[in-house]
Order: sequence, then C-alpha cells, then structure tokens
Amino acid sequence: MSDDASFMRLALALGRRGLGTTWPNPSVGAVVVEPGTGRILGTGATAPGGRPHGEPLALAEAGAAARGATLYVTLEPCSHHGRTPPCTDAILAAGIARVVSAVEDPDSRVAGRGHALLRAGGVAVETGLMREAASRDHVGHITRVTRGRPAVHLKLARTRDGFCAGAGPERLRITGPVADGAVHLWRAHADAILIGIGTARADDPSLTVRLPGLGARSPLRIVLDSHLMLSPASVLARTARDTATLVLTTRSAPAHARRALEALGVEIAILPADVAGRVELPNALAHLGERGLTRLCTEGGPRLADALARADLIEACTLVTGPMELGPAGGLKALGPDLTGALASESFRLAERLQLGSDEAATYERIP
Repeated sequence: MSDDASFMRLALALGRRGLGTTWPNPSVGAVVVEPGTGRILGTGATAPGGRPHGEPLALAEAGAAARGATLYVTLEPCSHHGRTPPCTDAILAAGIARVVSAVEDPDSRVAGRGHALLRAGGVAVETGLMREAASRDHVGHITRVTRGRPAVHLKLARTRDGFCAGAGPERLRITGPVADGAVHLWRAHADAILIGIGTARADDPSLTVRLPGLGARSPLRIVLDSHLMLSPASVLARTARDTATLVLTTRSAPAHARRALEALGVEIAILPADVAGRVELPNALAHLGERGLTRLCTEGGPRLADALARADLIEACTLVTGPMELGPAGGLKALGPDLTGALASESFRLAERLQLGSDEAATYERIP
C-alpha cells in the first residue's frame, strides 16, 4: 500500500501541473509501473486543450513494457468515444494487468463503466486510493458534470481587523509578496477569473499571471457588468487581444458601449437579468459551464462574494489575512453576512491553514 500511495502521489502531482490548461477535460495524471521492481515505465498527464489524455501518453512512453504492468490514474479512465478512442481501449490493448484508480468519474458517459470494462477485460481494478486528494484536484470536472457549472474558488484579502478596503478612495495594499505569489499560482491553475464591475472600476486590474515562466498561463478574464460600464480605457479592455476577456451583461446594456468594447477584442455575452436588472449568477455560471469552463477563481469584492454565497455557488473560499489593522477609522468589511453564515455552516469545513510570509491563508471547502 505504501508503494501504491507513492505512485498515486506522483500521478496526482503530474495532473496538477495541467490544471487550468485542459478544460473542458479534467487534468488526469497517470503512471505505469513495473510490478515487483517498482520501476517507473511511463508517465503522462492530459495535454493542453484536453487531448491526448494522460493514460495513453503514459502507455506510449512505456511501450511494450506496459504488458503486465500496473497503471496508477487519478480519475476513472474514460470509456466513451469522443475526439479520441476510449482510454479503456488503450489500457486493454497495452496489456496492463492492474489499474489503481483514485476516484470514479461522475460523467454519465463513464460513471463506473470504465472500471467495469477493464474488469471484464481481465484487468484487476482497485479504486479509492487517495480519493479525497483526487476529488479536490478534479473538483472542477466533478462540479461541471454534476451541477452544470464550474467549481468556484473564492479569494478574499482582509486586514487583521477584517477590512478589505479603507474609508477613502486610495487602494489598500493588504498582502505581501509571498501571498501575492500564491494568488498568481491560483490564477494559473484556474480556467478563468471572475470579478464584478465594481472591482474592475475601482482597481483597474490586469488579472494576469505574473510568475516567472508562467506568463502564458493567464486564464480567461471575466467581468460581471450588467450595464456595460467597463471603460474602453481600462487595462482589461486595452489588453483584451493579448489575454482573452469576456464581459457578461444584459439586454439593457447600451449598444454603443458594446461596440466600443468589441472593437478592442472584448467578447460580450448577453444573459438574463434578475428583477433588479443584474446578471443572474446561477445563469452566468451555467453559461460558463456550457462553454466548458471547470475551474473559476473569483477575486471580486464582498458584494460578489456574498451573492455567490447566497446562491450556494462556492466550492472553496480562501481568506488571506494581512498583519495590518485599520483601527477605529475602519472601512469596508471583507465578509458579508451571507458568506460569514455559509463558512460557519455545516456545509463547509476548514481544510487548510498556511503561513504566507507575514500573511495567513485559511481555506474552507464545501463538504461533499
């Protein structure tokens, strides 16, 4: 079991490298191991764009040596025909004797069928090893196929006394360089970043990945902007041809504003409005799920955070707390009542606490 766990950890690590690059497919890691010796014969992970899958890449690297070997895979091998043949066919053709799979794929086209086909072909199949870690890594895929939308990872920064902004117009710098680097890594592992128009206008962010060697991993940038108030002079609009930018709006948005943004390369999607004339969040996330997005990082303010919590649309929430305090002057509270209530409920648990330089990060996860 200890060797099995070691090889599964390697498969998970391989899969994590591709997070944010393989949608609409999950980023699956695979390792082929020679029984008895423990020699690694081949490794693979889902390629950018979602094809090829990790299993055939690992099997191709192993070649003829894969016959009689063990395959470790982070998600149940697919059993349906898509743009490529099923991974189960490749596994059976390679002569793999044993498959150790971390978690079943809830996709109705697979959902246990992959494991069943392998067993019917004479392969010994074991499931559930490191299930919790694999479920966390594949939460985007799982959420999309079971809920019809991407998994939402909400990130909020706050001062020691709980504020995300000061009382004045000046932008408040709360976190240090280590925490900022972690945020950029979260961005690199996301398919898209979502903010509201309030944050877009107040901060004029770029929402790109600015870590050495990962500049090309900047995800799709999305702005909730019900009335198309995003300025053509904003960084997001001016750089839309370099980094894909999508604005979700409503039919009430002015046509001239739409034309101005589209001329700069911004994509505009018109969605249903709620009774207040705002984009309906459940419909917005369903639209993103239909596009194939699986992992959505949100970096908006407390208003968007509370709206997501109120609509029960959060899978994970990371609160990054800096060392500074605003004191009696106060400012804008980082946590609204809906998010506070959600994190304190039985639906969430504290999954991780990290020290990031002078900052502390606490991540709460939805309990399956």
